[in-house]
Parts: sequence; C-alpha cells; structure tokens
Amino acid sequence: MTTSPERPEGTVDPKLLEILVCPVTKGPLEFDPARQELISRSARLAYPIRDGIPIMLVDEARQLRDDEGGRKRLPPSRGPD
Repeated sequence: MTTSPERPEGTVDPKLLEILVCPVTKGPLEFDPARQELISRSARLAYPIRDGIPIMLVDEARQLRDDEGGRKRLPPSRGPD
C-alpha cells in the first residue's frame, strides 16, 4: 500500500483490512506479508497486492492449496451400509 512514516513499506493499513472483504463470501481477509496477498480462508482464495493496490478480482485470485490452511475439504460421506 502507500508508505507512511508510521507504516513500513510492504504492509497493509489495518483500517483498510477492516473495510475490505472477500468479494465472493463477504468475509474477512488476512494479510500475508511474505506473498503480498490478501487471504480469504472461507473462499480459499488469495488476492494479490500489486504496486500497493489490492486486486480484488476473482479472476486474478489464486486458489489456496490444501496445505495453506483454510477450511479443509472433508471426504464425501457414505450412506449407511
């Protein structure tokens, strides 16, 4: 995001995180500073941040892998034997 004297470059303003929501689920987002992404655990999507601008487009989002956290997919339940 933009750099300010109080916030180092490569971080997200906490107030912005309070406002932004996942466009799919309308749920909260988490900032991943290592990958410069906003993570929606409920949608299992990671939205990129490019040049300090969150790209909140589903077509630009990366699908989270199973080992990246979020809700685990349960195996299909079998009916009674």
